[in-house]
Amino acid sequence: MNTAIQINEVSKSFGKQEILKSVTMEIKKGEIYGLLGANGAGKTTLMKAMLDLVKSDSGTISIMGKMVGTNDEDIFRKIGNIIETPVFYQNLSVEDNLKLHCDYVDPSYKQEIDDILRLVGLEGVNKRKVKTLSLGMKQRLAIGRAFLCRPDILILDEPINGLDPKGIVDVRELILRLNKEYGVTILISSHIISELAKVSDTIGILDNGYFIEEISMATTEVTDLEEYFLDILTKSSLRRSA
Repeated sequence: MNTAIQINEVSKSFGKQEILKSVTMEIKKGEIYGLLGANGAGKTTLMKAMLDLVKSDSGTISIMGKMVGTNDEDIFRKIGNIIETPVFYQNLSVEDNLKLHCDYVDPSYKQEIDDILRLVGLEGVNKRKVKTLSLGMKQRLAIGRAFLCRPDILILDEPINGLDPKGIVDVRELILRLNKEYGVTILISSHIISELAKVSDTIGILDNGYFIEEISMATTEVTDLEEYFLDILTKSSLRRSA
C-alpha cells in the first residue's frame, strides 16, 4: 500500500457554516504534502478531522489503511502533530515538558529526549524554562515533541506562522531532514506559497472549504507558482459567485 492518508468526500459544518465541502485527497507514503489555503479555507479543520479531534459530518478518512472514527487508538500511535499554536508548560524546563509528553504517550521514549533535542538543534537547552526560548526555538521544540514517538506521519499546521526569516529556514531544513533521513510522511499546511513550494512534493489547494487543485512539484511546468495559485483562487471565487 502506497497511501498514507486517504480522504473521501469529507464534509464538516459548524452550525450553518460549511467548513469542508466534499473534500477528497490522497497523501502518499514518504512524501511531503503541502496544503495551501488562505486563513479560513478549512486547513485546520481538515487536519483535526484526520486526528479525530472533530467528527466529520460525512465522508471517510483512512490513515495507513485504518479508518478514523472507529475507536481504534492504534491509528494515532505513530502520528505526530502540531495543530494551531503548540502549548507548553512555560515555567517548566524543556526536558520536563518532554518527559510529561512521554508520560502519556509512552514513558520509554524518555531515553530519546537528548537525541531529539540534538536533532532539532536544541542541544544544551534541557534545563531552560520554555518561557525563555524564542518563538523559533519553541516551534522546533514542538516539532521535536511531535517526532518523539518516532511517528510514520507528521501533521503540521502552519509551523512557520509568525517566525522570522531565520526561524523559517530552520524549520524548513528540519522538515526536509525528517522526511529525507527518517522517511516520515509529512502533511504541512500554510498560506505562504513560496515556503510550501520549497519543501513539498505535492501541493493541494483548499479554498473556502473546497479542494480545488493539486499539483506535483516534480512534473509541473509552472514557472511562477505564486501567480499560478492566485489565478486558481480567483477562478474558483468567480465560479462560486456566478
